[in-house]
Amino acid sequence: MSNKKLKLADIAELAGVSKSTVSFVLNGHAQKHRITAETVEKVQRIVEQHNYAPSLYARALKSNKTYTVGLVIPDLANMGFATTAKALENLLREAGYQLLIASSNDDEEQEKQAVEGLINRQVDLLLVASAMSSEDFYREIKMTTPVIFFDRTFSNSQFINVKSDAKSATEQLVRRLVTGLDECVYIGGQWLLSPSQERLTGYKAGLQAANIPFDEKLVFSKDYQPQSGYLLMAQAVAQLGREPQAVFTASYSLLEGVLRYLTEHQLLTSAIRIATFDNYDILDCLPIKIDSIEQQSDAIALELFTHGTELMKEPRIKAETIAIPATVHFRREQ
Repeated sequence: MSNKKLKLADIAELAGVSKSTVSFVLNGHAQKHRITAETVEKVQRIVEQHNYAPSLYARALKSNKTYTVGLVIPDLANMGFATTAKALENLLREAGYQLLIASSNDDEEQEKQAVEGLINRQVDLLLVASAMSSEDFYREIKMTTPVIFFDRTFSNSQFINVKSDAKSATEQLVRRLVTGLDECVYIGGQWLLSPSQERLTGYKAGLQAANIPFDEKLVFSKDYQPQSGYLLMAQAVAQLGREPQAVFTASYSLLEGVLRYLTEHQLLTSAIRIATFDNYDILDCLPIKIDSIEQQSDAIALELFTHGTELMKEPRIKAETIAIPATVHFRREQ
């Protein structure tokens, strides 16, 4: 038997007891069924010797759970989402759950397909960074499968929402970025998404704190792809007739496009101030100093795990929004 995976019947045969006796011992009900300490010790010794583990399918059938959690994110290549997913997977694995990840590619129809695929696999919980403009699609789903939104959240929501405090961090960053200047270009993503709205609000507040009037002509937006950063930077330079004094990008992916445009057109000099939402170690290695905002991925993952496990036990937990402070990295000297 040592060369094959043991079943409950095998353990019972080795111990010289019935399958029900083994089951009672493994489930902690030995005393209730008056099973002797000697028998308990014998069963436990055999289980340890053979590294016996109950079948996942048997466990799922007994508990009416699949011990799987579905995670839907807009972009698998986005390091922010990838870092959160990694931390979340570690937490879930230690708790006996498997994480299933799907990408919506920032498309509503693909998101619906991803969610439906996960529901068909009977996940116990859905964690979603949604590309949708409302939570309506999920209101019927939550009747059978608990849902938590993160990063992209909704106001007046019927769900638990977990997000970074983007407004405060962006205000702090922009206020320092524009000190002594009179303009700052904003490069952003889709306006309907909550992170876009919060980062723009923080940008406006930072300008106001620095006594710089907000100029909507300096705000450019499309989506969060690097190519959009490139095109939007081109538009800004064309409109100004020169490189801007300062640029704030609403994501690292947009920053990539902005830097590529400035490099190709020989405009990337220390004269231009640049800051971005999102933070990566590579920013510490560049010849130019770029200030950045770091989302606390581990903290976000822990909130999702904590509220998710509670929600799987008690589906009627009240709706709330949890805002996690972000960290500002100042690299440029004042």
